[in-house]
Amino acid sequence: MAYVVRVAEGAEDLEACFAVRKEVFVVEQEVPAELEYDAYDARAVHVLAVGEDGTPLGTGRLLYGADAAGKTGAGPEVGSLGRLAVSAGARGLGVGAALVRGIEEAARGAGLTEVDLHAQTHALGFYERLGYVAYGPVFLDAGIEHRGMRRGLRG
Repeated sequence: MAYVVRVAEGAEDLEACFAVRKEVFVVEQEVPAELEYDAYDARAVHVLAVGEDGTPLGTGRLLYGADAAGKTGAGPEVGSLGRLAVSAGARGLGVGAALVRGIEEAARGAGLTEVDLHAQTHALGFYERLGYVAYGPVFLDAGIEHRGMRRGLRG
């Protein structure tokens, strides 16, 4: 399946991002909608993967500046990757990795030197294969075990 990854632009793209997040987090993982959508969404850079026919396949977001510092506890050079979600039918096709790389490119464009994220523990290996290194203890977010991970963007 061919797909394109791009920075979401406009209300239609943002609606597509939210639809994928609803499918994956709210429906599949039973995360309460009031926890899934937050004030950061209005200021985040959203990245969207769409199939040849325009079907939304996956999404993720990048926070930077004060919004990222609130998530990462780090300085302004560190962005926060979050809300990475790939529709069930698109898993195993490289969509998730392409979304991460798209978010990293947006981070570079914003002048960031590192990306931090809170990975669900079942996804640690996925992020490790993309160069992220786990740190700190496992913690619960929305009732799901997570662990902090970070990757430098130099080079």
